[in-house]
Parts: sequence; structure tokens; C-alpha cells
Amino acid sequence: MTTLTWLIETLWVRPVEGSLTDVVVTAAWRCNGTDGTYSGSVYATVSFSPPNPDDFTPYLNLTQEQVLQWVWTSGVDKDSAEAAVIQQIYNQINPPIITPPLPWPPGPVPADSLTAPIIAPPLPDMSVPPLATPAQP
Repeated sequence: MTTLTWLIETLWVRPVEGSLTDVVVTAAWRCNGTDGTYSGSVYATVSFSPPNPDDFTPYLNLTQEQVLQWVWTSGVDKDSAEAAVIQQIYNQINPPIITPPLPWPPGPVPADSLTAPIIAPPLPDMSVPPLATPAQP
């Protein structure tokens, strides 16, 4: 089972906005996931609209849960971010692209053992002939 966690890593604050102080304008968020062996993570930032002064929470009274709600109501798709983390973990368990060992013995190939490449015949000359120069008097 995959365990998912969300956190706010950084808040960018405008010191004064109108009559308000320490107004959060942008948050850096991260969604982490682990199944105990493998892990994944999605990180991004989101900017917020100016707050309603009647509904303003002072900076020191903010909670991580409150700011995460702002993140999700400001356009971050919670389900998509979590699905991306789960996909990262799944891709570690079942890689979509692998690098198997080469099917020949390791080491360089001596140049003299290689056959010459097939050379295609030259292309016909498709250039435009030069303009005639006027005769000099």
C-alpha cells in the first residue's frame, strides 16, 4: 500500500498589501509517496489571488492544512498529483523502459574487422545554373 503525504515547503509573503501585513502570495508544495521500498514525489508552486480582508488569517495563525486547501482551490489538482506520485512508484517496480545487458561480449570492436559502409550513389546536381553575365563593351 502506498502512503501519500502533502506538505508546504516555502511561503512567499508580501510584507504589506493594502491594510494587511504578511500576505501569502505563493506557496511551494510537495506531494510525497512511498510503499516502504520505493518512493515518488511531485513538487510545484502556486500563486494566490489577493485575500479578502474580511476573511484574512494572520500569517502566524496559518496552518499547513489551511494553506494546502488554498493550494487545491487555486488550481492544483490533488488527485492528479497523487496519481503522478503513484505512477512514479509503479514505474520503479515495473520499469516501462529497461536497459538489459548487450547481446554481445563486452569490449570494443577493432576497426579493421568492420566492413565498409554501403555508399549510396551521388545525388544529381540540382543547383541552379549561374546567371549569364552581360557582355562588357
